[in-house]
Amino acid sequence: MSVTKSVCIMGVTGSIGKSTVDVVRAHPDRYRVDTVTAHRNVAELARMAIELDARFAVIADPAFFDDLKSALSGTDIDAGAGENALIEAAERPCDIVIAGIVGAAGLRATLAAIRRGAIIGLANKETLVCAGELMMAEVRKFGATIIPVDSEHSAIFQVLDRDATDKVERILLTASGGPFRTWSMADMASVSREQALAHPNWSMGAKISIDSATMMNKGLELIEAARLFPVPEPQIEILVHPQSVIHSMVEYVDGSVLAQMGTPDMRTPIAYALGWPDRLELRLPRLDFASIGQFSFEAPDTGRFPAIRLAREALRSGGSLPIVLNAANEVAVAAFLAGRIGFLDIAKSVEHIMAAHADEKLLDIDHVFVIDDIARRSAEDLISQTAR
Repeated sequence: MSVTKSVCIMGVTGSIGKSTVDVVRAHPDRYRVDTVTAHRNVAELARMAIELDARFAVIADPAFFDDLKSALSGTDIDAGAGENALIEAAERPCDIVIAGIVGAAGLRATLAAIRRGAIIGLANKETLVCAGELMMAEVRKFGATIIPVDSEHSAIFQVLDRDATDKVERILLTASGGPFRTWSMADMASVSREQALAHPNWSMGAKISIDSATMMNKGLELIEAARLFPVPEPQIEILVHPQSVIHSMVEYVDGSVLAQMGTPDMRTPIAYALGWPDRLELRLPRLDFASIGQFSFEAPDTGRFPAIRLAREALRSGGSLPIVLNAANEVAVAAFLAGRIGFLDIAKSVEHIMAAHADEKLLDIDHVFVIDDIARRSAEDLISQTAR
């Protein structure tokens, strides 16, 4: 007989959160949602909290606290707002935390979950990009379990032999290539917001969709993989696979290559994280290999997509540069979505801010936020000077 587990969904109104809710609803005998959070979408947060019979709902932006309390009036659901409430949500004794908050905003809450030794389904790349070594040291210290929810890292997690990592020759992170895989630089110069958001294979939030279009998403995943798995950076490669069926591969010293495959649907890696070490039944479309016909692969073009090169530079620095990469990218992506800069200006802005930064060794989590704040202000100043 299965035991009902309690779940905290950080970022319930986003694409990861909604996919998590789908999986939980498919297994009502196994999971109960205890806590839900959102950034500013207070109406949807309240609706989902009530529908899921949650016990605690948190809106990250304190300006919406009164709206949340009003929307939850007449229920038994407690309301919270602001960063301290997000941390409180992560500290609740839930069996599983799905960390789906986008950007550096999810860092402190994820750390709080780690420090209580929680099982964490990690969808927040920035936690490991910005503070990977600090975070993984805390994971070891407090006995937390990190199960990656990114499809690529979930794939590696599923096929990596943790007892024989010295036998790993390469990790191959696959990438769809995004909507502009075959576009020239000249064509990409005039990309619109709508074009950049139209991913050919995956349904994702706006920020992640733009990161996929610039391939910064893959650069962030490269850094994340280096933090999650005990494999040196030179042995982690990126391979463009437009069909998005092979989610990543691990090659061993005997030449064997193990791949995890599946339809491009985030509910699969989320279900794996929720069910681990078991597997949950999901009624999703199965792969039809005859219809797919063939798989194709190509090396990424770091000339047209410099984000991958910038990510490797940041990772190799060994200090604060990944924070700068991430912060500058978040500012630049927001500026592009607001129509302030062009598509190619995203990577140009990130490279400029990275070049101006003096890399330094990270001291603690507070230091991470100091560097993050400096990089964001520098990026905003640059964009304000050059905005079209």
